[in-house]
Amino acid sequence: MSTTVVETKEAPKEAPIFGNEDIHKAVGAIRKADNTESWVLLSYTGERSNKLGIFAEGQGLEELKKNLDDKEVLYGYQRIEYANDSESKRIKFVVIVWIGPEVKVMRRARVSVQKGDIVATLKPHGTVEADEKGDIVRKNIETQLRKNGGADYNGGRG
Repeated sequence: MSTTVVETKEAPKEAPIFGNEDIHKAVGAIRKADNTESWVLLSYTGERSNKLGIFAEGQGLEELKKNLDDKEVLYGYQRIEYANDSESKRIKFVVIVWIGPEVKVMRRARVSVQKGDIVATLKPHGTVEADEKGDIVRKNIETQLRKNGGADYNGGRG
């Protein structure tokens, strides 16, 4: 009887999101099952830079809103949990594209081109674009996520 040795290779390591290991870890942590309602805000690392870095991290949509800066373009990645009916809980992810009211015109123009790639990379279930904190309303986000998700066995009553 002969023994055959099969060499196994490690799975290739996934490339960090946006080439930034810290962002990769933060997004991965948000996606974990035990990390309820967590979020990360990403910002450009300099006034003329197109590289992203972590601006802030935390828990809950209201805390995220408190961290929005009127002079910044920020991309929030938020975990949202809601009851779809009395029997189930949904876990979804949303990207909040924040363009503060004091952001300069040239940065605004670049964001219109770049945000599509950022959203596509993060693969959320929904997207909110806002330039006022009042545009970010949990009930509206949940309504969008229900519509995007298709199955709603409770007639939209949550």
